[in-house]
Amino acid sequence: MGSQSHPLPTPATQSGRDGLAAIVARPERAVIALDFDGTLAEIVADPEQARAHPDAVPALTALAPHVASVAVVTGRPAGVAVRYGGFAGVPGLEHLVVLGHYGAERWDAVTGTVHTPAPHPGVAAARAELPGVLDSHGAWRGTWVEEKGQAVAVHTRRAQDPEAAYEALREPLADLATRHGLVLEPGRLVLELRPPGMDKGVALAAYLREVGAESVLYAGDDLGDLPAFAAVEKLRSDGTPGVLVAADTIVPELSDRADLLLNGPASVTTFLRTLATHM
Repeated sequence: MGSQSHPLPTPATQSGRDGLAAIVARPERAVIALDFDGTLAEIVADPEQARAHPDAVPALTALAPHVASVAVVTGRPAGVAVRYGGFAGVPGLEHLVVLGHYGAERWDAVTGTVHTPAPHPGVAAARAELPGVLDSHGAWRGTWVEEKGQAVAVHTRRAQDPEAAYEALREPLADLATRHGLVLEPGRLVLELRPPGMDKGVALAAYLREVGAESVLYAGDDLGDLPAFAAVEKLRSDGTPGVLVAADTIVPELSDRADLLLNGPASVTTFLRTLATHM
C-alpha cells in the first residue's frame, strides 16, 4: 500500500501542518495519544458494551513500531480500556501505554500490569448517596450508573429524554461532587464524579516529559479531552510541534480548536493507518 494512493489529510492550521510534518520527519521522537470512547471505539448506549473499532488494533500495530510511543488516554479504568480495546499481548504493541482514570492509573504493555492509587474516600461516599439523588430528581429511570473504581459516572443516553435528564442532573451532581471533595466532569450524555488534581492534560504533559517526546498528536472527541488539547497548545507555544485531532464534530468546543476534523473511529483508524504508511 503506497503512500501516494493514500495521501494524508491536510490540517486546517499552520500549527497543525507543522506538527504533522514534524511527526512524519522524526516519528521515532513522536507520541501518538488517543482517547478511547468516541475515538477508538464507537459511543454506545451501554458503556460496558463499548469495544475498539475492528480496525483499531491493526492500525495501531502498523503505526506503533515507527513512533516513540502510542498512549491511550481515557477516563475509563486502565484495565477496562485494555480489555475493551483488545490491546494486551498484541505483537507490535509492546510499547503501548494506557493512562486510565485521566492518568491516575497506568497500564504498560511491556509488563502487562496496572499501577493504581488508593481510591479517594469521596468516591465511595458520593456513590452511596447517588441513588437518592437520582431518585429525588426523577432521573433514576433510564439512567445508567457506571462504577469506575476511582470514579463513578451517570449516563443519560438511555433515558426517555436524554438531554433533559442530563441538564436536570448537572446541578445536583455538581453539588454532590463538591460535598465530597470531587469534581464533576461533563461529557456526551454522561456526568462523571472523580477526584480533583488529575485530567488528561496533566497526564499527557507528564508522559511526554517522561519519554522525551519532540512532537505529539492528540485525538479526542469530548469535553474531557479539552485539557489534553490545552496541554498540546501550551507545548506548541513553547516550541514543541503538535497536532490536535477532533475524532468527531459533535462537540464544537473541541472541533473548533482542532487542526484536523475526522468522522468517528472508522475515520480515525483509517487516518492512523495512512499515517503509518508515510513513516
